[in-house]
Amino acid sequence: MNREEKQMEASLDAVLNRLNELKLSITFMIQMLDTEYETINWSTFLDNYGLISSHLTGLAKAISKDNCPPLRHRTVLPLMLSPERDEALVNMTEGRVPVFSHDIVPDYLRTKPDPIAEQKILQNEQKAANITAEAAMKQVTQYNKVVSHIADIISKAREEWDLDSSSRAGIQQTSSMADTHALVAAVGMGKNLKITMPMPGGGPGNMMVPPALRPPTPMSGVNPGAVNQMNKAPAGIKTNIKAAMPIHNYSR
Repeated sequence: MNREEKQMEASLDAVLNRLNELKLSITFMIQMLDTEYETINWSTFLDNYGLISSHLTGLAKAISKDNCPPLRHRTVLPLMLSPERDEALVNMTEGRVPVFSHDIVPDYLRTKPDPIAEQKILQNEQKAANITAEAAMKQVTQYNKVVSHIADIISKAREEWDLDSSSRAGIQQTSSMADTHALVAAVGMGKNLKITMPMPGGGPGNMMVPPALRPPTPMSGVNPGAVNQMNKAPAGIKTNIKAAMPIHNYSR
């Protein structure tokens, strides 16, 4: 094996490694689009797209290196064509090419575009050549305006988004879970509440305790007359009660 053949083999190995990395990135993106189409993360999608772009750039650099022989000077020819299934070819192409027959060889070893695609390309090139420079400049100016307008809309939406995110982050907390739990425990179970009995003729400072929280009062040994006397008004307070005059509904 001479020096040129060794360089050719090393260059093909480097290109093959780049192609495998590119294939894995494209496969991952296709799988993401198929399985996570509705819940796909836009930043992850852009990162994967940037990874594919970097692989393409690396592939172009590997081909354009000085030690890589120009591949355009090489010709690929099929050594054997068969209409039967070739298992070695299936394993080599990961199931994409089962046979290497006369029908598919022109498609896989084609060095020029498909005739129909080539005809459409020629039509587009002729159509573009017939446009005058003034009309082309007008179209370019119009497209630039549209692109600039869309870029302004995206930039404005991004600024509003960043502003909303920053304002939400600066909102102070106005509630406390500990206080909420303490309030619920006090209302529901009377936790941490002080029980005070109302004094006779109690003022507004006394707290009314629910019957369920009042301690049991011993009734034995209590004089009923004393209870009635407590319910009576003190003797030092004079009261003047007058009978109310009857009011007729239709009196003027």
